Amino acid sequence: MVQLSEAAIRDVVTEVLSKIQNGNPAPTGAPNVQSKPGRHGVFDSAADAAKAAQGGFEQLKKAGWEGRSKVVEIVKTMCFDNAERWGRIEFEETRIGRLDHKIGKLHGIRNVLGTEYLVPHGMSGDAGITMEESAPWGVIGAITPVTHSVPTIAGNIVNMVAAGNAIVVNPHPGGAACAALAVHEFNEAIAAETGIRNLICTIEKPTLDSFNELCAAPEVALLCITGGPAVVDAAMKTGKRAICAGPGNPPVVVDDCHALDFDKVARDIIFGGGFDNNLLCIGEKQIIAVGDSYTKTLDALKRQGAVILTKAQTEAIKKEVFDVKDGGGGCSHAVLNRAYVGADPAKLAAIAGLSIDSKTEMLIAETEEDDLFVEEEQMMPLLPIVRAGCFRDAVRIAKDSEHNYRHSAMVHSMNVANLTMMGREMDTTLYVKNGACTAGLGMGGEGYISFSIATTTGEGITTPRTFTRFRRCTLVDQLNIV
Repeated sequence: MVQLSEAAIRDVVTEVLSKIQNGNPAPTGAPNVQSKPGRHGVFDSAADAAKAAQGGFEQLKKAGWEGRSKVVEIVKTMCFDNAERWGRIEFEETRIGRLDHKIGKLHGIRNVLGTEYLVPHGMSGDAGITMEESAPWGVIGAITPVTHSVPTIAGNIVNMVAAGNAIVVNPHPGGAACAALAVHEFNEAIAAETGIRNLICTIEKPTLDSFNELCAAPEVALLCITGGPAVVDAAMKTGKRAICAGPGNPPVVVDDCHALDFDKVARDIIFGGGFDNNLLCIGEKQIIAVGDSYTKTLDALKRQGAVILTKAQTEAIKKEVFDVKDGGGGCSHAVLNRAYVGADPAKLAAIAGLSIDSKTEMLIAETEEDDLFVEEEQMMPLLPIVRAGCFRDAVRIAKDSEHNYRHSAMVHSMNVANLTMMGREMDTTLYVKNGACTAGLGMGGEGYISFSIATTTGEGITTPRTFTRFRRCTLVDQLNIV
């Protein structure tokens, strides 16, 4: 046996650590796939990213529940500690929404569910013992939106790693740089604490081709899609299990109740509909007010700082933010001008030659129920308000404008029968009564947060359990001790 001096041992250790920090070689049992130099978990190819993530998954399996819990703790702590820096980087890259709310979303990652949610179910009787538990899928391919790039990735990491999985992210191109930065920093911290490498991987320059390559990768066992109708439709056709967060156009109904505090109603609508300049998929997108509540709601919105547009101002903004295309056969459809998605109210108001306070959070437009601002999910801090003759009529308008996406709906009422009737009619994944939309995700209401709400495939607000397979283990014999 060759004896090495302390100096020689130190040199060997230094060389090995240097190679590991540069992505070479891969840990034992993991595919020898290299990420970009100095960019831990960042890849040019979706196929390479999937192979590397498979190695991360194998390492996580060996780390067990303790390893999963440690990763969850690392991600939550990093999101809180880096919220201002990462929020600013994302804002500067995407140029949409509000900086303070991007920071707030990262703070909210601490309320995402982790390993504590995965509780096994046991049965014991004369015939033996059966245990039902949640098992991981392996490598999950995740598609994330430009509206919440880093928060969606971080929330998915907490849910998916708690469930025992590794992740490959194909982010929206508009938020790919901040995604790559966060993935690198997450991986570095995870590797330093647990030794696990490439647990979270991402594509540096995501495209439709990289999406297709990710879906086809044999290592990817499950897809999680948080995006628009086109990418959801594509994922559903891959033949792989897909958890899909689809489109929404959430209405808020205001009942004609004397007991309502209309100033609170207005504050809730402005906060929820104005959060991150209305980029939330659950955010209030149109107001339907019943009878006398129409005027009361408008007056309260004014008192709470909203700017009420004239009809001419509304039309001027509409012409700029929507492009009506001829669909042939006498049909037409509106295409949203993406330049105004998540824009500040002042930018929208300037289209109509209106100068407003930069602190204004919401514009309000009085419209009919068939207006484009009602029918289309515009993701801007401009809410149309429609008058309804009665509560049942308001629910009809709300249901029509929501297009049966069954995503989210809000209502303000003190009438229990009306609250119940609307809930049954809308049949949405989130239904918030007497609060802002954000209450449905635990911000101002009870519950937990997630940035992937699987409306299309029915899983609802995602949790660690969403990303598991259920399996049963049975031991047969008279083993009970009673």
